[in-house]
Amino acid sequence: MGSHESSSLIAFRNFDEEMKRPGVWESDQGSTSTAENARDNLASLYRPPFHLMFRGSFEKAKAAASLQDKWLLVNLQSTKEFSSHMLNRDTWANEAVSQTISTNFIFWQVYDDTSEGQKVCTYYRLDSIPVVLVIDPITGQKMRSWTGMIQPESLLENLLLFLEGGPKDHHVSSSHKRPREKSLTPPQKLKDEMPKEEDGELQAALAASLENTEEPIKSTSEDGKTDISKEEETITRKIPAYPPLPEEPKGDRSLLCRVGVRLPDGRRVQRNFLRTDPIQLLWSFCCSQLEEAVSRPFRLAQAIPGASKSLDYDSKLTFQESGLANSMISLAWE
Repeated sequence: MGSHESSSLIAFRNFDEEMKRPGVWESDQGSTSTAENARDNLASLYRPPFHLMFRGSFEKAKAAASLQDKWLLVNLQSTKEFSSHMLNRDTWANEAVSQTISTNFIFWQVYDDTSEGQKVCTYYRLDSIPVVLVIDPITGQKMRSWTGMIQPESLLENLLLFLEGGPKDHHVSSSHKRPREKSLTPPQKLKDEMPKEEDGELQAALAASLENTEEPIKSTSEDGKTDISKEEETITRKIPAYPPLPEEPKGDRSLLCRVGVRLPDGRRVQRNFLRTDPIQLLWSFCCSQLEEAVSRPFRLAQAIPGASKSLDYDSKLTFQESGLANSMISLAWE
């Protein structure tokens, strides 16, 4: 009896057996008493996110992520830490988080007391569990990490950077922009400075790209006449009457999608839309975030590896039809 219950806790990667059970605290008894039903219901809240999880070893997860050009999201858990169960209950079960991960990442979850978990702990020198890592599947480098419980909204905000391009795109941009980059092998220092360092570099690259897109308007000091004429031309262009923005939808995640927008001031905002909503609501959403956008023309582009795809306001496409579901959009002034 004792060994049976223990196996439900430790033999974490036995998916077939695990999915038959309501959760990590399931009772061996077959009784249908009220107390046991209540315990089973409680335990089911903390079940691992089977619908998101990659089934296989760490190396196979890396290979799958590399093949699909997706970042590898790793969650190392401990049965002894309640924050591990909180991640299952609150973060991985969150609809927006689930949508974002299933579309843009390969998700791999393991316990620290399994052989695979111990290998990952040793390799990345992890000393605090639970931990969430974003791994470059091509090199194995740790790009970001969070320890303990991380709230869904905070995780989504931090993952937005990784929606702008896959690992291959990251390596292409790195080879052009940072030829003297330090080794891309797994870093020796796996503390907080690595995420901040990576954040700074990514922010600098994003700022440079935004400066380039806005240069014709900003360079008034060099050629006042030319720039004034361009600005007058954009102002006199007719700005469409954007549709009213409905209340943000909630409910069945199969009907929803989440879209992030990078604004010219460096902010990143995100919102849920119905998959059947017209993409014109993106323009309405941007106007709700930038007062200037109501009277100043702007363009939206989808960040895709190696290029950007401008969006057509007059297309009348839905989010589902346009392929914009769970993507990152950038806004630039005309």
